[in-house]
Amino acid sequence: MGTTKLFTPYTIKNLTLKNRIVMAPMCMYSCSSQDGKVTPWHYTHYISRAVGQAGLLIQEATAVSPEGRISPYDLGIWDDEHIEGLLKLTTLIKENGAKTGIQLGHAGRKAELEGEILAPSAIPFDEQSKTPKEMTTEDIHAAVTAFKQATERAKQAGFDVIELHGAHGYLINQFLSPLANHRSDEYGGSPENRYRFLKEVIEAVKSVWDGPLFVRVSANEYHPEGLTVEDYVVYSSWMKDQGVDLIDVSSGAIVPAKINIYPGYQVPLAEKIKHGAEIPTSAVGLITSGLQAEEILQSERADLVLLARELLRDPYWPRTAARELGVDIEGPVQYERGWKQRRNQR
Repeated sequence: MGTTKLFTPYTIKNLTLKNRIVMAPMCMYSCSSQDGKVTPWHYTHYISRAVGQAGLLIQEATAVSPEGRISPYDLGIWDDEHIEGLLKLTTLIKENGAKTGIQLGHAGRKAELEGEILAPSAIPFDEQSKTPKEMTTEDIHAAVTAFKQATERAKQAGFDVIELHGAHGYLINQFLSPLANHRSDEYGGSPENRYRFLKEVIEAVKSVWDGPLFVRVSANEYHPEGLTVEDYVVYSSWMKDQGVDLIDVSSGAIVPAKINIYPGYQVPLAEKIKHGAEIPTSAVGLITSGLQAEEILQSERADLVLLARELLRDPYWPRTAARELGVDIEGPVQYERGWKQRRNQR
């Protein structure tokens, strides 16, 4: 076949990825000491995907504060003591040819922790969930500062990309959504007010970060009173005006909902935001084959393709996709004997 887009470089701001294959952030729940520090499992997990030739690896949701963890076993970046392990991780990933991203997050009302949890409004996620404390203005300012300080640490740790986790029902998503945000102050009510928290987080992050900045969103809340992709076209245009470089488009999880899942089911959302807000997007969600990924890119439905579960099943999926598309890609010289043999058998 002709030139593939999946394996062509992609430049965003000051960063060039060797291909358009991105490992999506996926929680590993592997900090057994509950201290948020990188463990041997994280080194094995991420470095194997770099060896597998993904262009960019986005590290799992990494908590900007202890109370912002989804679980006690999440990675953290709320303390300077986290920097050493993260720097070792990014260094090893880069030595194996991939770029590094980190998803900065705060779970809000979806934190499954002992003690008090925080949210825009005192509304639990579901009947089994703990009722959160409604955040005061001081709590909100502290959370914004936590994102800023986490960004400073991420910079010291050598990450190439920052992604803000504004999806899947976590804190930023909770502020954006009328389903979780019932505030009557300047952080609630109108779309502009509900956007204010994310606006302040972006401002704080950009005050200390000049590299590529992504924001992950849930562009369909699957609820008659929730937000739709049309709402997120507007939000994305505001993010673009603030200097966000790419919208990472997912969906759901702000409230319990039944979702009709099928291959590529979220791609139309990425396409709508890309063209409606005129901003680069990434597509994610049941993307499993090289041909499927190539169609998304060739049809200009998104600019990057994120793989999640498929990269758990096959750390060398880029090699699998390259064979499917008839493309030869370079790999580690240590593996060249095996890869050359497979190439000659094709």
